[in-house]
Amino acid sequence: MKVLLSIKPEFVEKIFSGEKKYEYRKSIFKKEDIDTVVVYSTMPEGKIVGEFKIETIIMKRPDVLWEETKEDSGVSNIFFQQYFENRLEGYAIKISSPKRYDEPIDPKIENKSFHAPQSFCYIT
Repeated sequence: MKVLLSIKPEFVEKIFSGEKKYEYRKSIFKKEDIDTVVVYSTMPEGKIVGEFKIETIIMKRPDVLWEETKEDSGVSNIFFQQYFENRLEGYAIKISSPKRYDEPIDPKIENKSFHAPQSFCYIT
């Protein structure tokens, strides 16, 4: 099964360049059979631009999560600390086999009522 994740364009670029190998989340999917993330690049792009496989999902205290993933985080320690501020646990999705689409997909053409998910949504 797949999920659609909203990701800022600056991080999308780092994912597809290979610089960012972990996508951080404050909450994670409840369904356990998710194996693929479809990437929605938020505004100003506003398009579905690619996908990647989920190698694993790590759940730990933010300080431990940072120590384990910082080398391939694609973000600064300051950004990470602010993102997980006051959180007791965080998630790191290990990115595998990122694939950028040849042509980005405008979801509003496919579905006029499309609204980007705040965090993620399940797709079939």
